[in-house]
Amino acid sequence: MKFEETNLKGAYIIEIEKNEDYRGFFARTFDKNSFLKLNLKIELFQSNVSFNKKAGTLRGMHYQKHPHEEVKIVRCTKGKIYDVIIDLRTDSNSYKKWFGIELTYENHKMMYVPKGFAHGFLTLEDESEVFYQMSDSYVPESALGIHWNDKSIGIKWPRSPSVISDRDNSYPLIVP
Repeated sequence: MKFEETNLKGAYIIEIEKNEDYRGFFARTFDKNSFLKLNLKIELFQSNVSFNKKAGTLRGMHYQKHPHEEVKIVRCTKGKIYDVIIDLRTDSNSYKKWFGIELTYENHKMMYVPKGFAHGFLTLEDESEVFYQMSDSYVPESALGIHWNDKSIGIKWPRSPSVISDRDNSYPLIVP
C-alpha cells in the first residue's frame, strides 16, 4: 500500500500495490501496521456500502460530532465518483479547505478521512457503488452536515448534481 498525504494534514490517498499475473491481481487494501507507521491509528468498527443508481447523485457533506467523530476509509468498488473532504478542525491551518479526487473501480484508490472532516461524493457514472470502513458506529444524534455548495468553501464539483436528498440539500452553511 502506498500512502500520499493530501494538502489537508492527516488526510491520505491510498493506492494498492498490485501483484499481477495471468489470473489478474492480488492486493492488500488494509494493513494495520502500514497505518501505524504513519501514526494513523484506526480500529475498524463498521463497514457500509452506498449504491447509487444515477450519475449526478450527491451524498454529503457528512460528519459526526464529538464524541462520535470517525475515521473513514472510502473506496469506489463500481463506477466512478468525485470524493470530497472538508477540514473542520478549527485549530488546523487548513480549516475550511477542501480536497477532492476521482475514486474509480479502475484506479482502486482509497481516501483516508481523519476525524474532524466532513465527507461527501458525487457520482460520475450510473450504478456507482462506494464501500466505507469506519472507526465508529453511526450515531444519529451526532450526525451533522454542511451544505455541499457552501460558497465560503468553494468546492469545484466536476458537474452539477442532479439527485440530492432533502436532508443533504438542507444542511446549513459553515459558520465562520
